[in-house]
Amino acid sequence: MKVDWQPLEQEFQRWRQQNLSLKLWWRDDDAVTQTKELDRLTRLSDASGLPVHLAVIPKFADASLVRHCAEHSEIIPIVHGWAHANHAPADQKKAEFGHQRADLINDAERGIVRLRGLFGDDLLPVFTPPWNRVDAGLLPQLAGLGYKALSTFTPRRAPLAARGLAQINTHIDPIHWKAGGGLVEPDDIVAVVTANLTARRKGKTDNDEPLGILTHHLVHDEAIWAFTESLIKTLLDGGADAVDLRKSGAILP
Repeated sequence: MKVDWQPLEQEFQRWRQQNLSLKLWWRDDDAVTQTKELDRLTRLSDASGLPVHLAVIPKFADASLVRHCAEHSEIIPIVHGWAHANHAPADQKKAEFGHQRADLINDAERGIVRLRGLFGDDLLPVFTPPWNRVDAGLLPQLAGLGYKALSTFTPRRAPLAARGLAQINTHIDPIHWKAGGGLVEPDDIVAVVTANLTARRKGKTDNDEPLGILTHHLVHDEAIWAFTESLIKTLLDGGADAVDLRKSGAILP
């Protein structure tokens, strides 16, 4: 795979000239069990030095996943909704927590309660709604359930999603979901990342928010794996600092 990283590398040169720094974090969604794909994700995390914040589906998480996370400190479990079930009206985009319903708050609570029971203190209480969609009315309730942060997609509008609840989003997704899977054209992803950094450098978006890579290890093909590895290396070589949200007291409340 040939990728033209030059636009991104040139943008990093501008960052260095202005003495700017970039924090980088990694979120991977839809984990429920230990698999060969999770093993590969773990090896990539270990080799790169970038921890993975693993969004675990609480209803279906099993003991093998708990063991895997306990054995690999670079894999950090967070909460991925409750059952990854679509409750959206038929004419709207998929969402588990994107619309008001009777069990909305109960399901958010069940998610954190079950994963705390499985992972104990290893669980990082970040709420990651499936499909990255969440009803605004739920946000003020999340801190009271024990959540410290909310993570969706695209640059955040403010550091807090609600009182006591940080907003820490993701910004780069290499999967071409609209085409049914596979890798987005690599040069298009490079353009998106470069534009994100340019907006941060110019003060148009919040550079205090770590730049987030979003992956889904269970559906990666070889091209996605290869590009993800190259992207992480390019960002870290460019000067980005790897972020472990467990150790970032200034980021979480």
